[in-house]
Amino acid sequence: MSRLYLCLLLAGLCAFAQCHHTPDHKENHGHGHSPPAEGERGLRSLKIAPGNADFAFRFYHHVASETAEKNIFFSPLSISTALAMVSLGARTTTLSQLMSGLGFLDITEEETYEVFHDLFRLLNRPNAELHLDIGNALFTADQVKLQKKFLDDAKHFYETDVLPTNFKNPAVAESQINSYIENKTNGKIVDAVKGLNPDALMVMVNYIYMRANWEKPFNSLSTREGDFHVDEQTTVKVPMMNKDSWFAFYHDKILSCKVVKLPYKGDVSALFILPDQGKMKLLENALSKEVLLKWMNSTKSQRIDLSLPKFTISGNYAIKGMLRRMNITEVFTDQADLSGITGKPELKISKAIHKAYLNVHENGIEAAATTAIEMVPSSLPPVLRFNRPFLMLTIDEETGTVLIMGKVMNPTEA
Repeated sequence: MSRLYLCLLLAGLCAFAQCHHTPDHKENHGHGHSPPAEGERGLRSLKIAPGNADFAFRFYHHVASETAEKNIFFSPLSISTALAMVSLGARTTTLSQLMSGLGFLDITEEETYEVFHDLFRLLNRPNAELHLDIGNALFTADQVKLQKKFLDDAKHFYETDVLPTNFKNPAVAESQINSYIENKTNGKIVDAVKGLNPDALMVMVNYIYMRANWEKPFNSLSTREGDFHVDEQTTVKVPMMNKDSWFAFYHDKILSCKVVKLPYKGDVSALFILPDQGKMKLLENALSKEVLLKWMNSTKSQRIDLSLPKFTISGNYAIKGMLRRMNITEVFTDQADLSGITGKPELKISKAIHKAYLNVHENGIEAAATTAIEMVPSSLPPVLRFNRPFLMLTIDEETGTVLIMGKVMNPTEA
């Protein structure tokens, strides 16, 4: 239980959001696109739901294979959104790998961007009971000249902030980007970006912040210290929230687990999945979008005496290697074709990081996540610093005569 349900809590949050929500803010009808009706927008946003769910579980499998018995927590929507932004400027094999890796095989590129735009409009809601804020930013160096179409598309489809950044001073650039992320995530994600490359030309950022109240809150007076069995040998004391009520419940006998759905106010729900003793690996191996759909369609109202830990958890991942294992490879190499960004295939992704935060309490949850993607020139000049002993020769090239020769051991000695 210590890994799976923590991941699924945010991994499926946005997939569970219903599509009949009406945004409070006005539509931006630029770009020559006629605004779809609310119902049409909801139906269109469902087109990427299977791909997003598939990406979530494939990514989870890779994280779980690397983290052994540690907690796992991430936002697949944040990662997939950042990569979908990259795809705006991707071409040829680089683009096809991104679309395939994201699970968007049955829709066109243009349709993918339109659907993400719909999804943001449906999910962003500044309500008091369910506050959900999803956004993007592009931090760019002065020397990179972006294509007008790329900028227009980033602003229209992904509502992206574009901010000039001096990467030649990495400390200042990191402070700028981290302050932006910290502000957008209500202070929950700090110091997300570290060790920026002074040759970086761009950093793409996605952020998600969510604060949601349970439809049926837990009574804090019922919270008691209880045992949490980490494994057969280890037991820890944790505050356990308790509630005897009616919940949407399903006992999956095939996968040896029990599923309970806890709704938030505002058409979003969390699934908590508890495998039988010793059945975690069986459950993890079976995770898929089909299993998720089965659980969502199989829960029935049942009275449950529920105990749930009250906790705060975070995740911090360098995701480049995981994405490579998901067959998104070319975008990280000198063969990357991101010519849609600058007009020339001169960029590649050098670094991709993801951070997430979750606090579960009696009244609901507070969660935040960010994904940052650093881009550098695809062919960086080799670094050559004569900062250790070296030799020096002066040669007459016409005759090949060595005129002078020396070795410098300490340039401060006369």
